[in-house]
This record gives sequence, C-alpha cells and structure tokens, in this order.
Amino acid sequence: MKHAFVFIEVFGCEGGIQSYIQDVLQAYAQLADQSSKEPPKNQPSASTATCTVLSADVFLLRDAVTDHPLQHSSLKYHYFKHSSPAAERIYLTLAFAAYLIRTRPDHVFCGHINLAPMVNQLCRTLKIPYTVLTYGKEVWYELPKRQKKALTAASRVWSISRYSRDLAHSANQIPKERFDMLPCVVDGNIFTPDVTAKDRLNDLLERYRLEDACVLMTVARLWPGDIYKGVDVTIRALPQIAKAFPTVKYVVIGRGDDQPRLAQLAIDLGVADRVVFAGFVPDEALIDHYRLADVYVMPSKEGFGIVYLEAMACGVPVIAGDDDGSADPLQDGRVGWQVPYRDPAAVAIACIEALTGKDPRCNGEWLRQETLANFSASALANRLDELLAKLKTS
Repeated sequence: MKHAFVFIEVFGCEGGIQSYIQDVLQAYAQLADQSSKEPPKNQPSASTATCTVLSADVFLLRDAVTDHPLQHSSLKYHYFKHSSPAAERIYLTLAFAAYLIRTRPDHVFCGHINLAPMVNQLCRTLKIPYTVLTYGKEVWYELPKRQKKALTAASRVWSISRYSRDLAHSANQIPKERFDMLPCVVDGNIFTPDVTAKDRLNDLLERYRLEDACVLMTVARLWPGDIYKGVDVTIRALPQIAKAFPTVKYVVIGRGDDQPRLAQLAIDLGVADRVVFAGFVPDEALIDHYRLADVYVMPSKEGFGIVYLEAMACGVPVIAGDDDGSADPLQDGRVGWQVPYRDPAAVAIACIEALTGKDPRCNGEWLRQETLANFSASALANRLDELLAKLKTS
C-alpha cells in the first residue's frame, strides 16, 4: 500500500499537534516494519493492514531539510520551506500534483484543514481517496466554504477525541459515522513514576519551598487567550482546599502575559504564599516536575489533553473538566475526576478527595497501567493498523 501524508509543519517547531503527528508517523513506521516481515508458516498475520508492505511520502510545507529522529526506510520526506509563504504553497502544490499523477498512491492523508482545499481539488480530479486529520479548535466552528467542502468530500475524518468529533459534526454537518478516533498517546518510557530521581526532586522541593507540602500542579500556557485552562479557577479554590489541607501549595508551570493577573488574584484571595509560578520548564525537566505533584489539576476545555496522560503515566491523580475532550484520557471519569468547568467549589471538592488519597483513582500504579493500556505507542500503532485496514476494505 502506497500512501501520502501532507502536513504544514512537523519538525520545525514544538507543539501539541507536532508531537501528535510525530507519534502517528512513528506508529506508521512501526507498522511498516511489521509489514515487511513474513508471518510464520501456517499462521495468518494478526493485522489486516500490514499484510501488504507499507510505504509513504511525507510532504512538509514549512519544514526544511534537516536531521530528525523519524528517519525511516518506509518514509520519504519532501520539504518546501521558503522565505516566502506564497512560494511555499506554490512549490508544494505543484510538487504534490506531479507526485499524485506519477505515483497514484492508494490513499492521501491531509494533516490540516488549511491544506484540505488543495488536497480535495487534486484528489478529486485524479479520483484518489483522502482522509483529513483534525485535532481541535480548527474544526470546532463553521468552516469557510472551501474548507467545509473539502472536509465533507473526504473519505474519512480522523479526530483525536469524541468531543472534537462532536463539535466538528455540529458546526459543519459532517455525519458522525464518517469520523474515526485516533487519540493522542504518551511515552511510558519517558513519563514514569519517581524511582531514581530523589536527589533531583529534593532540589526542586527546596527551590519551590515545597517541603512537607501537599502539591497541586498545572502545566499550561499563561496567555490571556488561554483562560479556559482554569488556572484562575484553581486559585479561587485554594482557600477552601487549605481548610482541609493547611500545607497545600499550587505549582503553575508555564509562562505568558496573563501571569500578572493570576498573581494579583492570588494576592487578593490571600493565597499568594501558596501559589508558585515556576515559569517555563523544558521538556527534559518536566517529568521530574510531574513527580512533585500529589494531584494534577486543570479544569479546562481541551480537545484532548495530553498533559493528563503525562501526569497519569507518572502515577499522579488528575482533575479535569467535565465537558471537553479530557473525557477520553480520563476514560469518562473512570481514572480521574471530571468537574464542572469554571466552578471553584467543585474543583475544591475534587482536590480534597484526591489529596485524601482513599479513592481508587489515587492508586498511581493502577493509573499508569490503565493509561498505557489505552494510550501508549503500541496502542496507537494497533489503532492506526485498524484504521488503515478499514480504508483498504472500504
């Protein structure tokens, strides 16, 4: 099976979408490795999709030729970064059109709704089926006419969560049966409980003055446009939480222009000494910060919320909103607390329950096990295999 992927940017910047795409490409490469190996004699292959050798060309609008960890024999990359955004679009469109005419792949995967009109026009002309990958806000509202037409014409639409699917369906009248779920995942080899990091953790405890404290934590951008993350809601919940847990402190990881407002809110509520603004923390140090937490709390409006997976993989209980994509990583509340959005009283009650530690959802070993069973790299490869098989037989 020959495939083509078209993305805006995968390796040139860091972000949730970029990380997700890299996970998907890694899963595809894993399936390609499996497809190149013959099953034992008299034993059928466990996979429908990988009975046929897989290979794909990956077109990248804004990435430049560079070394990256996803070099694989099954993936051939085409780069189009240019000083002129208009030139990037022209070069990509011409090269992709020539590729489709020459190669006629079995299926095209469009990695962003902004590329969908171009993909739709070319694939419709050449009668090549395509799938659009969607993530969150970009499809939650009624789309411009050309984008909506392209999404409607797609063979399938892949979404990271049921919540994103439902909003895209409602806003753009795409039938729900046209959607498939391909969720975010977490690397369980990186995000692990505290087993050997005690010295580093002691340094962090001292830096943030968390010795003997009950620690709540949020990892989020502190931008005025990201108030939905709920950092202010958790700060408002602190006075009530402190009545039950007098040593509670709240560590906020992230930076942005909204921090002064949040700091002033903490002062106004008399909890400034309980709120620690840790600022930006690089990815390699983030795991140890998760391990500091007794509870991860983010009553938000997420398309999915990979931070919940990261915390649970580290064995940390989580609190999220009750009307967003976090229902998927929290498995509809089975492995975490879902609270009404922007309700400080509800956040306080959930935090007190989680800090008490008697609820089964506080069992770190079980949390990690249940998270990785559904949202690990191997789980993603299995799900991608199912979806490719579905496309092959449709």
